[in-house]
Amino acid sequence: MAHRSRLAGFIIDCQTGDLDSAAAFWSAALGLAVADPDSGGTGQYAQFGDAPGGLHVEVQKVDHASRVHLDIEADDVDAEAARLEALGAKKIGFVKRWWVMEAPTGQRFCVVAMRHDNRREPPNQWP
Repeated sequence: MAHRSRLAGFIIDCQTGDLDSAAAFWSAALGLAVADPDSGGTGQYAQFGDAPGGLHVEVQKVDHASRVHLDIEADDVDAEAARLEALGAKKIGFVKRWWVMEAPTGQRFCVVAMRHDNRREPPNQWP
């Protein structure tokens, strides 16, 4: 089944009990304003606004070691995960509505549902 995907953005995973302080640091470091200090209403995410190229950038409170990961968005999350598996990635787990995956080189990333944003480049079309 044909589907589309593209880079969605970057998530800054922070092993911290203080999401506000983490968001304030990254806001100042990146020169991006915190647009939504409680994105999703769970106290786990702070989303920045006006990121370059319309990319989604946010800070996420996590239990694992701090790191940065990217998200790939797709109009068919399962088809994109399968395409990436065929390239050598492996599924780590399905969380809420997205796949956590690992590249053959060990980096973790997520495959999330596509957000339709006209400021963004058109997605790639896959067979």
